[in-house]
Amino acid sequence: MAGIFDTDKSRITDRVQVNIPFSWLMDTKAGWMDIFVENRLNPEIGLDSEALDKYTAPEFSAAADRFHSIGRSITLHGPFLDLSPGSPDRSIRWVTRQRLDQMIDAAKAFSPLTVVCHCGYDEARYGFIREKWYERAAEMWKHTSRRLAGKNTRLMLENVYETDPDEIGRMFEITGQENIGCCLDVGHLSVFGRRQLKDWIERLSPYIGQIHLHDNRGQSDQHLGLGLGSIDFAPLFDWLRGLQKMPVITLEPHDRDALDASVSFLEKQGFFSTA
Repeated sequence: MAGIFDTDKSRITDRVQVNIPFSWLMDTKAGWMDIFVENRLNPEIGLDSEALDKYTAPEFSAAADRFHSIGRSITLHGPFLDLSPGSPDRSIRWVTRQRLDQMIDAAKAFSPLTVVCHCGYDEARYGFIREKWYERAAEMWKHTSRRLAGKNTRLMLENVYETDPDEIGRMFEITGQENIGCCLDVGHLSVFGRRQLKDWIERLSPYIGQIHLHDNRGQSDQHLGLGLGSIDFAPLFDWLRGLQKMPVITLEPHDRDALDASVSFLEKQGFFSTA
């Protein structure tokens, strides 16, 4: 499985993260751990509820050690399904906090640069209690960020169902950016957003510390390889070229072909292609 990428492409993979659920890494038959290690990929490891309940601290540590032993950086993606940090239901908030605390405890093994969590706002569901939802969610995210800050890890809040950049931008204003940054997911805003990519960048640029890259055709969250959908990434690349410090970049393919396509796309754009 070694040597998927040639030397030029390896210069790119050395400087980006690649998403992978922890359960996939533990599937010895699929061989994802070996693929990642042999190709020296920096993982963004998904710790969903199933992984948090199924695996133990020694298993997390053993996986982390394999990546750290070859000098790879690790980022994490926290659980998100059925969680609502700003829910008006106290029991739902309790479950959400328990899951996030469980994830933070597991994160000790990985020493991650960042932990990505979904901000969680959805105008269609919470618009009628918008400010109270933000108020409750802000307390949840401040608690999470403070715990992560003690581990030298930054919390990144990601857009999913937010239709307008103000909907997630408001959260950074309320929290006061307490070790909290924005993970701009370009694929999500293409499907669920109602504003142009340049508008999201302009509104959120003071907060962006991480970017999730994947492609789609604007109808569903397909997680295609870059260049295989209809997203125009030009505004993003133009903005990135003007920065002095690059945000954390995570590729989010759902199979190896999509990963290869994404790396090839970045190579053609001239990103990370030189040492």
